[in-house]
Amino acid sequence: MHRSAPRLTRILACAALPLLLAVAGCSSDSGDGGGDGGKKETDKAKASDAASSAPEGEGDGSGSGADPGKPETVAQAKFAKLPNACSAVPSKSVKELVPGASPKAGTAGRSADLLARANCHWKGSDDNGLKGTQYRWLDVSFLRYDSEEALKTTGEQRAKESYAKEVTKAKTVADAKSLKSAPAAGIGTEATAVTYTLRKVDADFSYTTIVSRIDNVVVMLTYNGAGMAGAKSPSVSEVSVDATKAAKEAVASVGAANKAGGPPASSPKPADGATKKATTGGN
Repeated sequence: MHRSAPRLTRILACAALPLLLAVAGCSSDSGDGGGDGGKKETDKAKASDAASSAPEGEGDGSGSGADPGKPETVAQAKFAKLPNACSAVPSKSVKELVPGASPKAGTAGRSADLLARANCHWKGSDDNGLKGTQYRWLDVSFLRYDSEEALKTTGEQRAKESYAKEVTKAKTVADAKSLKSAPAAGIGTEATAVTYTLRKVDADFSYTTIVSRIDNVVVMLTYNGAGMAGAKSPSVSEVSVDATKAAKEAVASVGAANKAGGPPASSPKPADGATKKATTGGN
């Protein structure tokens, strides 16, 4: 009986040891886990504070920045109307370039919308009796383009495309000889001059076509002349000088028509059959 007491004590001590170790382990794990959990909660609080103090929309592309869901507005076209085509070239210039022009006021081409397109031409002959006759033709056309919100295209972009097409047309002339094209400085935003000669109705015609653009408006001017009944035809260079002067005046009329109080976008009543091809001068 006296020996069994120490033995019993040792058995109880061994039985209690795993329990103590488990409790100690749990206590240690709980302390570590609690530390990590506290740190995570602190980090979350800091992140929340940072988000609340940041400017609205910062970091997510919204707020005060550009709204990705809102389409950009297309710039409005600079010129809202066209000049009176038959007044685009001053009467004094017409008298010099087209002697004996009839009618003197010019003949307007047909247009369903004078705010978008307009045209006028003059033709005349100067009869010098036995020295022959000098024939001249002058033509000016305007094309205006508005901005297209649906297509996200400005009026100027549309005019640039039209300008390129009109230059190509001006250089595409059947049976033309000595055809040349070159930039024409000092006329609008950009301009190209096309010169050539053309034989028709038993006469040699000298041509100059100047295609120009000023912002959202394209201006085409064609001037040609020939000597008939024994008269000498003007040279291409002579025709080109006169055409350049008239083209500058026509381009300037666009800005004048759009100033406050400028002339309305209208032309004289067109005569029947007033349409024609600019590249052939209509004669």
